[in-house]
Amino acid sequence: MAQSPARPAPAAVGGLAALERFFKIRERGSTLGTEIRGGVTTFIVIAYILAVNPVILSVNTRGNGPEFVATATMTALAAGVMTLVMGLWANYPFALASGLGLNAFVAFDLILGQRLPWPAAMGVIFLEGVAITVLVLTGLRQAALDAFPASIKRAIGAGIGIFILFIGLVNAGFVRVPVETIPIQDGTAVGQPSPPVTLAPLTGYPVLLSVFGLAVAAFLTARRVRGALLIAIILTTLLGFLIHALTGADISHAPGLQGEFPRQLPPPSFATFGAGALNAFAVFTLLPALTAVLLIFSVMLSDFFDTFGTMFALGEQAGLIDEHENLPGSDRVLLVDSLAAAVGGALSASSVTTYIESGAGIAEGARTGLASVVTGILFLLCVFLAPITYVVPQEATAPALILVGYYMTGVLKDIQFSDFAEGFPALLAITVMPLTYSIANGIGAAVIAYVFTKLVAGRAREVHWLMWGIAGAFVIYFLLPIVRGWVGA
Repeated sequence: MAQSPARPAPAAVGGLAALERFFKIRERGSTLGTEIRGGVTTFIVIAYILAVNPVILSVNTRGNGPEFVATATMTALAAGVMTLVMGLWANYPFALASGLGLNAFVAFDLILGQRLPWPAAMGVIFLEGVAITVLVLTGLRQAALDAFPASIKRAIGAGIGIFILFIGLVNAGFVRVPVETIPIQDGTAVGQPSPPVTLAPLTGYPVLLSVFGLAVAAFLTARRVRGALLIAIILTTLLGFLIHALTGADISHAPGLQGEFPRQLPPPSFATFGAGALNAFAVFTLLPALTAVLLIFSVMLSDFFDTFGTMFALGEQAGLIDEHENLPGSDRVLLVDSLAAAVGGALSASSVTTYIESGAGIAEGARTGLASVVTGILFLLCVFLAPITYVVPQEATAPALILVGYYMTGVLKDIQFSDFAEGFPALLAITVMPLTYSIANGIGAAVIAYVFTKLVAGRAREVHWLMWGIAGAFVIYFLLPIVRGWVGA
């Protein structure tokens, strides 16, 4: 007997009907339940950033960054507010949170590398967000995107991924970076220099925690378990509790954590918010103007290309790309993302950006901004749970950094390494970032090498005119220390 056609779902009434119309839920082929499930899934997959971001900004900066619990609190607040804005205004299931790689830029380039006070470093992020917002509003963002070749765009993402992976290996206790590589006695180098990077002694409970966390994260990821990184962080932290309770031993290499785990939970903190938490223009008084501009430009590039690629990848996964290969309303997505960077700097949570992990919610069927509203609300609820991150050792978050680094290097397959003028500059970006602990250095080296190799290969016409000016600025950037030495500055 022939089956009768399935009946369409009954139309919602009252407030639910208004909700469906506002978010165009039925129009995009979704349902209210699907959107809620998608929003919860996205939150579970992204929530690891609540523990990882404070480790990068507060622990890895050796006490020079913002306070730990305050950073966790503001991370949740910034993610919650901007994800809500994305859902309510742009109407897409894209969640935002403090970006990995961007927070590494703040910690290692600005705070440790340039020795900026953290309020000034957050000022750089704020100015970067303002600059991108202006580019979006004036329509110049697309022109800037077109100036950079695809090989360098991909290399920037891959380089940041390897940088994050390297930080994860160091935090896990797998890799050691000696403070002094050459023994010095009476001002003279003596003995044999030690390697600048070497295998750390794989002993002690901290390393055991890292191995356990990485094994759990890898197992769950391989099994395609939702929230694999968050689950691994929680289980590793609980193992740390157990080890410390049974032995009283240190379970973390992080400064200030030895011998005091678990610690008493402090209340939620908004200490990074308010007067004195952001010094937007201090970078121009603390550093040479060109250095300040190029640092802002470097982090802007990282944010720029990451968002652009993420937006279209998610739109394609959701089936929302139109026949012209565009995402309808993409200007709203880009504007929210740009404003999010400025908000992240203002709240001292580092640059907030669109997360590719939003694809987890899309895979569950999310197609509208209602999913983002659900994710945003869950982040806001975590503002009051932020103190829990205080007991998470860096060895529990290190596996998340390692695996996120792996995900970000997936674009390597699309770089044409067989073409020297394309592949060599890309390789410099990928290697210089982690080896010098600087995203800006990697971008600068790649840009200069790209322009030079295209010029000597007789392919100068392939170089966008903006790239010549950018390359020249980076040459001056690298020469500034030499010039200051000549003039005694």
